[in-house]
Amino acid sequence: MDDGVGLENQCSDLSLPEVRILSSPQMQEKHPFGVFIPKHAKYLILGSFPGKPDKINNWFYGSPRNQFWPILEAVYKQKLGTIHQKQYLLIKLHFAITDVILSCVRLKGTNSDMNLTSITYNTKAVERILAENNIKKIFLTSRFSEKIFGREFKSVISLYPEVKLITLPSPSPRYAILSLSDKIKKYQEIFPKS
Repeated sequence: MDDGVGLENQCSDLSLPEVRILSSPQMQEKHPFGVFIPKHAKYLILGSFPGKPDKINNWFYGSPRNQFWPILEAVYKQKLGTIHQKQYLLIKLHFAITDVILSCVRLKGTNSDMNLTSITYNTKAVERILAENNIKKIFLTSRFSEKIFGREFKSVISLYPEVKLITLPSPSPRYAILSLSDKIKKYQEIFPKS
């Protein structure tokens, strides 16, 4: 397996300003990760908004309870313990990743999407990804993301009728309708083979 040397030459990372650690749950939070776009991206993963910052897992789906990376570890049978390993897998699979929300207020200080308000959508980043890449499929990581995308990104997606929209089972542990093993099976059916 390639050790990923030269990773910085394999993708475009539109970083946004560092996220501020907020002392008040009523303050506006900006998306801390921007977008991750490998060269020749064919797929786009769209979530809602990152959970509260975690110093150890400080990247997309970094909450220790979120099941996204454990699901991908099982699907692709590789360890994804570091940001570098996660980025390498996304590059290999031609996956771009970002969220539908650019900034918001987190009402109750939890990671629940239901507590997000005063939302600014990530429209420009999604427009750029679609305009500059040959995206075949957009994978929405929850019904919440699907709802926002369908409502707030209509004008964007109308320009790309060939792009297939697929809603995944949520990797949140709160989505307990499916067990982790059932989520893994669904992702194996839906995601491209490595």
